[in-house]
Amino acid sequence: MVGFLLEEMPRRTQYQDRIELMQGTLDMLVLRTLQWGPQHGHGIGQAIRTSSEEALQIEHGSLYPALHRLEQRGWLKSEWKASEANRRAKYYSLTPAGKKQLMREESKWNALVETIARVMRPA
Repeated sequence: MVGFLLEEMPRRTQYQDRIELMQGTLDMLVLRTLQWGPQHGHGIGQAIRTSSEEALQIEHGSLYPALHRLEQRGWLKSEWKASEANRRAKYYSLTPAGKKQLMREESKWNALVETIARVMRPA
């Protein structure tokens, strides 16, 4: 598997218990997070961390390149606004093309999960 390294459970050693995501999974998680409305990069990372019950912690070195890549593909748009802390922050939101891509990604993800489950089930 190629992909982004995310920390699993912060109470364990930093490198021992990392989860390696397949390529493209982070993109899907970002798109999914933004379906609920615009958010700045740090907020996206926090939302993924919270919704995963602290199991996934996205490193900035993976998150921000993903945000730029998704914006270049036309799946996100961004604008500078004041954050909750009254600081200047870049807020990202889904474009119509991003919403369509999220639907495609979720469909592929569901098919992959079903396929792996079939292989992993005992005969």
